[in-house]
Amino acid sequence: MKPTFVLLLTLTALGLATLGCGGSGAADAEKPAPGAPAATKAEAPPLPADVRDVASVAKPAGQTPEGAAAPAPVSGLGGLVVANGELVSPVRSELAVKNPGRVASVSVDAGDRVHRGQTLLTLESDYLALDLKRAEAEVARAQAAAGEAERDFKRKAELLAKESVSQAAYDRSRSAHEAALAAVLSAEAARDLTRQKLADVVLVSPITGVVAERRTDVGERLGDNSVAFVVAQTSPIKVRFRLPERYLATLREGQAVRATVDPYPGEVFTGKVTQIGGVVDPATRTVLVETTLPNTGGRLSPGLFARVEIDLK
Repeated sequence: MKPTFVLLLTLTALGLATLGCGGSGAADAEKPAPGAPAATKAEAPPLPADVRDVASVAKPAGQTPEGAAAPAPVSGLGGLVVANGELVSPVRSELAVKNPGRVASVSVDAGDRVHRGQTLLTLESDYLALDLKRAEAEVARAQAAAGEAERDFKRKAELLAKESVSQAAYDRSRSAHEAALAAVLSAEAARDLTRQKLADVVLVSPITGVVAERRTDVGERLGDNSVAFVVAQTSPIKVRFRLPERYLATLREGQAVRATVDPYPGEVFTGKVTQIGGVVDPATRTVLVETTLPNTGGRLSPGLFARVEIDLK
């Protein structure tokens, strides 16, 4: 037999033997060698961010996506509540002069702090001073006439007792006396009115606060409805903020409130709840809450942004 033919038969036999043992060989190839460490399972790559939320929804209830923390429980009532608010003035007065006149002097400017009864401006009063002198003279004349009428009435009364004067003359004297007394009252009222007008040329602040606006200057003529100043009360001062409607059950007047503002970092201003709104805003589902702060030093100004903390335990 030729050597080439023998070689082909040998190779064919070896191939058949390999096919017969192929299944167990593949399985043995996957098993680790004795004494070798077990192979770790390959981890799948993380899901993209835009797909991760969808995958979490598809999971059974009570499970969260791998690597994501479970959401913290929301406390509906009680505990410390933080809100944003605004400082507002309890009283904002638009001040106008009582009688028309021309401004003679202005004593304050916008931003100045004023106290109750402080002069803000003064109107020209030359003509009113002359009117007062005339009114006082009218009072003096009316009083003199009343004195003369009183003496005449007393004489007529004495003569009537002696039947030396008629009843008609007595009645005329009595009427003249009463008219003279009425004239005195009228003159005194005119004098007092002129005095009041003269006093009203000085516009004073009715409250303690700060001048929010100045709308006049020297030489300007002010009418009955001309607003010269706007004064805002600053002590005490209010903080207004809103809380979700779920806190209505635990909100009470008198609860302690702590507020901080940016101009005074680290400083806490304390006050108490003074008013709780009775209407819930249908758009935001919140209720308005007001707090009063003492502000004796006047450092807090209306319009400031405030961070408010209130304990609703």
